[in-house]
Amino acid sequence: MPQNDNTVELLTGKDRLGKKSRIPAWLDYLQSATGLFLALFITFHILFESSILFGKEAMYRLTKMFEGEPFIEGGEPLIITALAFIIFSMFIFHAFLAMRKFPSSYKEYQRYRAHSKLMHHQDTNLWFIQITTGFAMFFLGSIHLYMMMTSPENIGPFASSDRIYSDWMWPMYLLLLISVVLHAWVGVYRLIIKWGWFDGDNPRQNRKRAKTMIKGLVAIYLVLGLLSLASYMKIGYDHQDKYGERYVSEVKK
Repeated sequence: MPQNDNTVELLTGKDRLGKKSRIPAWLDYLQSATGLFLALFITFHILFESSILFGKEAMYRLTKMFEGEPFIEGGEPLIITALAFIIFSMFIFHAFLAMRKFPSSYKEYQRYRAHSKLMHHQDTNLWFIQITTGFAMFFLGSIHLYMMMTSPENIGPFASSDRIYSDWMWPMYLLLLISVVLHAWVGVYRLIIKWGWFDGDNPRQNRKRAKTMIKGLVAIYLVLGLLSLASYMKIGYDHQDKYGERYVSEVKK
């Protein structure tokens, strides 16, 4: 298939006059910016999901807040649909940018693995984690976001628990949790290294501290996410005989 000038410029990093193009640099910047945005979203999303650890009422009130209940009586689930669509669009855009750096053939993958084994470089192995978790997220994350866009009314203490336990969605959410936590925090670490954030007067020492901090955050968010998933499964187990029944706020009883 013939390539136009823009395609050649994208692949070679040079413009039609042979000068170095700024497009690859801009694409790297956009990839970093969208990745940081999504990492922050994941950070807060897991925190919001963990509201179930404080009880069904806490999770219900938080859900209604995102539905705009303080401004709209009863809340509006379509607000969740709009938010999910924005995140999904950003997610797809980031995936498109990241695919530029995926191995384009099995031979490229073999060269990468050979290089990784030869160098024994931890940061190179982190790139492999980014690829594998990103690949998993592309499918698992798309399913989750699609459900949030099309069925925003099915978010709540009972509805979410029924979906996770009775509908057997927990294996997907378990894999998604592991993928997003690793992808998000490893991605943040790689951004710190790439852009030299927090290097200070002793870059090597500060980078070691950054890696230790990231490992701690990965452990914290995995534990928090697993506890939340276990809570939803416990509620779903207790509620299985009343599958489909929606939670009624204690305040309204």
